[in-house]
Amino acid sequence: MRIVEQIATAEPESESEPESVPAPAPGAEQYPALDFANSVIALPGGRVLDLLDRPQAATRWLAERGLAPADAGLQEVCAGRMRSLREEVRTLLAAQVAGQPAPSGALAAVNTALTRVPTAALLHWDPARGLHRVAPHPTDQIVDHALAALASGAADLLTGPDAERLAACGSAPCNRYLLRAGRRHWCSVRCGDRARAARAYARRTGATAD
Repeated sequence: MRIVEQIATAEPESESEPESVPAPAPGAEQYPALDFANSVIALPGGRVLDLLDRPQAATRWLAERGLAPADAGLQEVCAGRMRSLREEVRTLLAAQVAGQPAPSGALAAVNTALTRVPTAALLHWDPARGLHRVAPHPTDQIVDHALAALASGAADLLTGPDAERLAACGSAPCNRYLLRAGRRHWCSVRCGDRARAARAYARRTGATAD
């Protein structure tokens, strides 16, 4: 909390200033599951920007990533399921970054999302066509398919070669994750500038106190 206060003092922001969505963190375009985990953003002053906070916003987020049609019309229960899985994915990312065991509850949630969607064409029968197979279509169970795709992406990230590059943004209060490239530990230029401003402020106030 002290760091947040220092940053707020070094970089005052207007309460009326509209929040803009930051550019995707490094690695988020390669791994939509990382972008999914970063869809809730902690901001200075204790504010939070949640890109899935309403059904319309959740629909837009899925549509922009090709995971649902723009007219899907998600309801709050669906948006709530997305937010719930997001927290479980964030829990797994946090454990990976900290080098800790993966929590069993988060593993179970991701595995449930993975197994809710059939991967093969199912066998059906009707009088007109008799026995036939039908491949499941995303519009049949939009959220199930979207969450399965995101859960699969999270599993790929956490078990693949890029897992060791996973890092948390080093600029408080940012809560986003990224894939490190070299020594970079910031998810955006803005976070890098904020961290540098906080360090400069700490040096100035430390010198004054001395």
